[in-house]
Amino acid sequence: MRIGIFFGGPSREREISFAGGKTAFEYLDKTLFEPVPVFVDSFGRFILLEKELMYSGEIRDFYPASNAYDGFKTYIESHPGLAGEPVPSETGTLLSPPDFKNHFDFAFLAMHGPDCEDGAIQGLLEWYRIPYSGPGIMGSAVGIDKILQNDMIELVNNQQKKSWTLRYDQWIPREYPILFQVLKKHLGLPLVIKAPHQGSSIGVAIVKDDSLEEFVAAVNQCFFQIELEGSTWKSFDYAQKQAWGQKIANLDEGIGFPVVFSSKTIYHPADLIKDLDAYFSKESEVAVISSLNAEDQVLIEEFINGQEFSCGCIQFDDGKPLALPPSEVVKMVQVFDFNAKYKPGASRKRIPVDTSLEKNQEIQQVIAEVFQQLGINVCVRIDGFLTEDGTILLHDPNTIPGMSPTSFIFKQMAEIGLNVTQALTYLIRQSVRERIRTGKNTWQLRGLLADLDKKINAHQSIEKPSKLIVFESTDEQYAAARMQYGRLNAEGKSVPVPVLHSEDGKYYKLTNPLMFKEYVADVENLVRAERHPLLTETSQKAAALTAFYAGNVSYKVDIYSDVNALEAVL
Repeated sequence: MRIGIFFGGPSREREISFAGGKTAFEYLDKTLFEPVPVFVDSFGRFILLEKELMYSGEIRDFYPASNAYDGFKTYIESHPGLAGEPVPSETGTLLSPPDFKNHFDFAFLAMHGPDCEDGAIQGLLEWYRIPYSGPGIMGSAVGIDKILQNDMIELVNNQQKKSWTLRYDQWIPREYPILFQVLKKHLGLPLVIKAPHQGSSIGVAIVKDDSLEEFVAAVNQCFFQIELEGSTWKSFDYAQKQAWGQKIANLDEGIGFPVVFSSKTIYHPADLIKDLDAYFSKESEVAVISSLNAEDQVLIEEFINGQEFSCGCIQFDDGKPLALPPSEVVKMVQVFDFNAKYKPGASRKRIPVDTSLEKNQEIQQVIAEVFQQLGINVCVRIDGFLTEDGTILLHDPNTIPGMSPTSFIFKQMAEIGLNVTQALTYLIRQSVRERIRTGKNTWQLRGLLADLDKKINAHQSIEKPSKLIVFESTDEQYAAARMQYGRLNAEGKSVPVPVLHSEDGKYYKLTNPLMFKEYVADVENLVRAERHPLLTETSQKAAALTAFYAGNVSYKVDIYSDVNALEAVL
């Protein structure tokens, strides 16, 4: 089956999308699927990408093809004149939606944010009868709107979480102080400010101190707006202005281009700098700069003290939910923004949450209920808090979870016995099953599903040779072993057997879940520990699903005195 891997898109999360697209491209089961990279640019064009470009560091490394203008590194939306230009042949080939079916049979969506996770691309694909991964139109529409999510989750589980929705027309400078006082009175400090249609911790700010200046900056950040003081701008030298302009263009820390300033749309940082120079030469005091794709309202919530967790939920073939083991997020920084979220060492993850078995089971239960009642299918990741008094508060259903090889969803699916390659096969297969339920193109999709099932079963019946991956107890060797493990699983020609040569001199044949930890020290601890009962219970519930995608799976760590003894058993 040809799998069109859609990544990029116009959203601020496009680089996270690129990372997910790389995962699908590299880890799809090559005995079942042919990956076809489809890059979606900021103008909404679909480009059949040259495959070697999938190994670029970031999108701006290959698109636009010539990315240099006045010393700035920009995305293509900073060059609107290129919208009507042909795509360079070294980049790829422009596709129109009616031609999709000539190039791929299924669309794997690794895109995030508005237009990508809100039902827009899903609706386009349904119109052209292309099955796609993840939830359908309704689940996607709910999953993109944090304000609507809060209301709907409250209807499902009666949770009580204080919040306030601030419209842009209510954000009036002279009223900043009184608004801050009202919010402090009703919600307390700290305040959590969120842009309602963003993900990856973009457009999230926490106001910790009783500071009006901090509050104003946080709300503007989530409206994707900047209030720039004239005195600040005049204090900048040339290099500082250039650095400021580049920061605005960087989607992980700026508001992105195009921007609106003095009722004018500006596409490039060099042009914005020129206009600001002219503006402040007239003794103006404040410049208000807004993203062209600014939010029209922001969500303001009370700060929740408690253990933060993230829990995935998938489906059985009959559509019933299976909540995966929840992961606790142990933050090592005060503010968990975009950079902290994707910075090594900014957090630790443990599975399951450090609480009782019963409370972990309760988390799974409420996750499964919300999954069903919000009209989501195939897969979702829902975040939440477990407070000191045992209350479970949920937020932010994520219908296209981040998909780096060590993302939450893959770590949690590993606990039921699926490696990344098998998890991707599940996402494709179950998505086809859910698209059948829409009543569109039904018999063709049934045929596609039957053909895929036949190939999966045939693939499972082939006996493959084992291949040892022996590594020493260092983080560097563990990371290399994980990469080799993933590549061999994707090739499908052998069964990789990871073996840790431990600090105690023994050799441990590792289970699949142990290849999804962050540090080798975590593995060292777990090979000597009893498996948590929640992990055992969840894997038993998933046994039939796991057997279909992965065959017989063992969760027992075997110990050997030397490699020869291990090889003799294999």
